[in-house]
Amino acid sequence: MKDLWTHLKETKKPIVLYGMGNGADKIISVLNTYDIKISGVFASDGFVREKIFHGFKVTDYKTAKETFGDMVVLVCFGSSLPDVIANIKRIAAEQELYAPDVPVYGDVLFNMRYVLEHKKELEWVYDKLANDTSKKVFENAVMYKLTGKIDYLFDCETPIAEIYQNILKFGTDETYFDLGAYRGDTVEEFLSVVDDYKKIIAVEPDTKTYNKLCLATENVARIENINACVSDIDGEMEFAMNGSRGSTIGKGSCVITSVTIDALAKKSVPTYIKMDIEGAELSAINGGENTIKQYKPQMQIAAYHRSEDLAVIPQKILSLNPKYKVYLRHFPSLPCWDMSYYFK
Repeated sequence: MKDLWTHLKETKKPIVLYGMGNGADKIISVLNTYDIKISGVFASDGFVREKIFHGFKVTDYKTAKETFGDMVVLVCFGSSLPDVIANIKRIAAEQELYAPDVPVYGDVLFNMRYVLEHKKELEWVYDKLANDTSKKVFENAVMYKLTGKIDYLFDCETPIAEIYQNILKFGTDETYFDLGAYRGDTVEEFLSVVDDYKKIIAVEPDTKTYNKLCLATENVARIENINACVSDIDGEMEFAMNGSRGSTIGKGSCVITSVTIDALAKKSVPTYIKMDIEGAELSAINGGENTIKQYKPQMQIAAYHRSEDLAVIPQKILSLNPKYKVYLRHFPSLPCWDMSYYFK
């Protein structure tokens, strides 16, 4: 089969981007490596405003349709909002539409070459998955990443409530590590599914977001908020801080405290770890090897930031503790964001 990039290279239709910003920049960068040209850019009605993007005047969909007629539409942004998804589906009913999978972090592209080079690793992980639902999510994720066809994602969505009904089970003596706590939304989610708990440790590196976390959790009992990044070293690291979910470890504007899971566990042993830390998941796992080996906490680990995550994360966890059962779930969103491994 052909991957999306090969198909786009061969199509005779005009290729038009839907959306601007960082996502579109990344997609254009990949298109350039394949020497694929685009013909235009359109945006949702409220975002047009006489803008120019990569030399193209940004129009609305109606104008793009009048200009190009039958075209290939590439969705260049992410969303989980029902009205946005519904609009994308309406366009997909009229045009050949794809949502290209480009990594949030790193430069490894999940194309046909990548799959062939990592076939054994991907098959190994597939065989380790605990149930048919997880295997379907894995299959659909691979096919979506290769083809950009959005129906593969819609066909394997899971409501968040299913996780707490069928996978994660909590008692009243839980110690929860929320790594990448953002503004407190996942602390709130945890509180909504437990009857009681022992302690919450919420770690958030971005200072502006951390302040919002503290405000949101000021009435939460037995919580310790920590302004730090989670990695494989205890010390300090450079950090790119922008007040959003895109803040990340790496070359950045400031230096912040770095902590490891093993260091945090010396004070409070976790029974449940949630990890969504913008591409630094593997580093955090490396910094929590002793905790994972010795205590086997339940874990939720984001699996969509890097192309390698789909195979590397479960391989690493099972190398540390082969007693885990592994589940994979994708929650309603486009592109393949909000996909996580669960280790039980």
